Amino acid sequence: MAEQEAARPIIIACRNVQKTFYLGERAVPAIKRVSLMIRAGEFVGIMGPSGSGKSTLLHLLGGLDRATGGTIRVAGRRLEDLSSDELARFRRETIGFVFQTFYLVPSMSALDNVALPGVFAGLPRDAREERAWRLLRAMGLTHRADHRPGQLSGGQQQRVAIARALFNDPPIVLADEPTGALDSRTGRRVMGLLRHLCDRWGKTILVVTHDPVVAGHADRILSLQDGYLIGDHAPETAEESDA
Repeated sequence: MAEQEAARPIIIACRNVQKTFYLGERAVPAIKRVSLMIRAGEFVGIMGPSGSGKSTLLHLLGGLDRATGGTIRVAGRRLEDLSSDELARFRRETIGFVFQTFYLVPSMSALDNVALPGVFAGLPRDAREERAWRLLRAMGLTHRADHRPGQLSGGQQQRVAIARALFNDPPIVLADEPTGALDSRTGRRVMGLLRHLCDRWGKTILVVTHDPVVAGHADRILSLQDGYLIGDHAPETAEESDA
């Protein structure tokens, strides 16, 4: 098994990555010389206390923000070399984003929310609705296709958001506290779904969380503290967690 994992290509690689924000003239370092590698098809949790840089690192890896130092290579692209237009295309084709607050359009049905990336990709309506319908079927939500977000439970909204993230068939899914707005039972179902996407669909999954139960679904845990990567280890087993 270890040999099979080692044979997988590296899909994300960072070297000495730094990110500094500025509040007026005051520099606030958020990420400090982080280096890491993630192989295709891995499920990686990113943990750390509030303010440790978890979400900042995820945004840098997804091209939502630019590093102020170091190099980031994702799916063969050096993100620091990409123009704004190239970075937007990279995000559209390579990354599926899932957030705690879903970011669904309230006035649109579940089907139209899932199909929305197809609008920006220029797909004909029939083609994007067919693809969106297949994704809703995979999420077990075809019976909710014509419902608006306000008519869905939190778990259903998050599954719609995951379906939307998969619309362009990205190799990488980045999830920022995807269970933070859900009860524990629904959160476990969502994490099981993400695990399924890794195991059966071959997606590379990165999940930011503060919850060790959520992180227990991952293959590896990256631990951040004060902007530094301080740990890279397997998650605790249920027996270890109960000890």
